[in-house]
Amino acid sequence: MEPTSRRKFMGTATGAAIGVNLLNAAGGSNPESNSMDATAFKYCLNTSTIRGQNLGLIKEIEVAAEAGYDALELWTRNIRAYVSEGGTLKELDARIKDLGLTVESGIGFAKWIVDDPQERAAGLEEARRDMEILRKIGGKRMAAPPAGATRREGLDLFQAAKRYRALLELGEEMGVTPMLEVWGFSKNLHRLGEAVLVAIESGHPDACLLPDVYHIYKGGSDFTGLKMLSQTSVPAFHMNDYPADPPRETIADKDRVYPGDGVAPLDRILQDLAGINSGMVLSLELFNPIYWKQDALEVAKTGLSKLKGAVASALS
Repeated sequence: MEPTSRRKFMGTATGAAIGVNLLNAAGGSNPESNSMDATAFKYCLNTSTIRGQNLGLIKEIEVAAEAGYDALELWTRNIRAYVSEGGTLKELDARIKDLGLTVESGIGFAKWIVDDPQERAAGLEEARRDMEILRKIGGKRMAAPPAGATRREGLDLFQAAKRYRALLELGEEMGVTPMLEVWGFSKNLHRLGEAVLVAIESGHPDACLLPDVYHIYKGGSDFTGLKMLSQTSVPAFHMNDYPADPPRETIADKDRVYPGDGVAPLDRILQDLAGINSGMVLSLELFNPIYWKQDALEVAKTGLSKLKGAVASALS
């Protein structure tokens, strides 16, 4: 085999191997090979859901525990604020563990994907700092949205794949896996298929996605695409619902509602997710200002009850 042909073959083979890892080899979910048990999912609270109550990080964590969640999805800027006010990561880690919770993911906005090389290098350093914070409190993963590349369309997705690989290599070094996040409002990576392409073409075995009910709808993708994904490609999923009005064109983060209170096809979504990975982390992520005016514990409890109810309904 000539050197050029060999390089082409190896590149194709690598991409194919990652594709098999990312996509369901059977071409769809296979409920018979999974437990389809509502208790197998791990239920997580993204603290954005009670952000508006301004409780402070420790109180938010205590609310999640009291409400009955298994895990947390924390915002790295809130962790930094906690440290700047005199707290330590060691104390935070101990408090989380004492309450029986785990940190399944963190939310940050490092600009790892942008075209400008200096800005991108700064973004990778920010991602490194975020990962270090999360690692010290037992964090396993970090959201990797297309921050900084949301307003101007036309991002080269194959360049984005190389940049995601660089972020994955950093995550491999730091022990925190970056999950490529679909952002429905963005000019880039707003569709599920775009994110899948970038993940596959990264050529990295840890490549994975962080989809979201609201963002898939907002970005214009069909939920049917979820059943093509594999167990390892979706370790976590942002759960919420959306109303029929406002329409897709104008709906915003603030319009997200509790699972089951909107019109999203949650039965189909959750059945497909269970077929992909019945041990998936389902993280409740809401930004509803109406909920922020209510008691935080009541909001957290209501959200968990409705999320579990949606899962039970889908899998019954």
